[in-house]
Amino acid sequence: MVTSAIVQDEITFAPTEVKDFFEHMLVFSEVVEVTEQALDLRNAYLHAQVVSSKYSDDALHVAVATVSGCSLIVSWNFKHIVHFQKIPLYNAINTIRGYPQIAIFSPLEVIKYEDEEI
Repeated sequence: MVTSAIVQDEITFAPTEVKDFFEHMLVFSEVVEVTEQALDLRNAYLHAQVVSSKYSDDALHVAVATVSGCSLIVSWNFKHIVHFQKIPLYNAINTIRGYPQIAIFSPLEVIKYEDEEI
């Protein structure tokens, strides 16, 4: 699992149980930094109007994950990240900029329950 300083900043406003869960998961996580490459890719998303500058942190989440080599993003952000119109736009910019495409899912799409049969 990979997370970033951006998520760490955002989590400060979350309910206590979410903060506690996040702290527990940090033991199993790699925390990546915001790099110049990520900022450049975020700016490309903004320039292409995937999201407006008001939501530049959302674009930065995608950029950091992409630049860090993550294969997928799991997010509850249905307005600016997990959105059927935005995902292909993020990936188009990734392709133009020489980055691989990134899969973007909601948590419900990636959770497998132990009692489920395949």
